[in-house]
Amino acid sequence: MEKYLDIATIIVSTALIASVILQSKGAGLGGLSGMDTGGIFTARRGIEKTLFRITIGLSVLFFALAIGTVIIAG
Repeated sequence: MEKYLDIATIIVSTALIASVILQSKGAGLGGLSGMDTGGIFTARRGIEKTLFRITIGLSVLFFALAIGTVIIAG
């Protein structure tokens, strides 16, 4: 069981890292190169809102898997 939790944690952590990178600095992949979009606060619409919710879900799932792994291994 512990092996499956470890594999799930690796998969979820990789997806979480990817979703955070895609959100970096505003809209799209232009933020990865350091370009400033000029706005401080922007409304999340469309894909940005979906990506934000996916990131929250992945972070909750990662936290639950980490706690589950500690409980089972301990």
